[in-house]
Amino acid sequence: MSIARSQLSPEQLAHKWNRRFPIGTRVRYWTGTRDKPGKVSVTKSEAQVLGGHTAVLWVEGESGCISLSHVEPIAGGAA
Repeated sequence: MSIARSQLSPEQLAHKWNRRFPIGTRVRYWTGTRDKPGKVSVTKSEAQVLGGHTAVLWVEGESGCISLSHVEPIAGGAA
């Protein structure tokens, strides 16, 4: 699922994510470059726009937000 790699505005991207994936969705995410396998967790917030320019969300186990460009839902959806 490459929702975050689309040509949508950050606001549209966050809205689309929130319509499709509820809080508690299992995701794979990367805190740096996407050249490693990534980590698995669940979302603990809806997606929102940070600073007017980046769609982000928060996942369990991380203290900061993650850009949606670095988050992919895992098949099966909610935990």
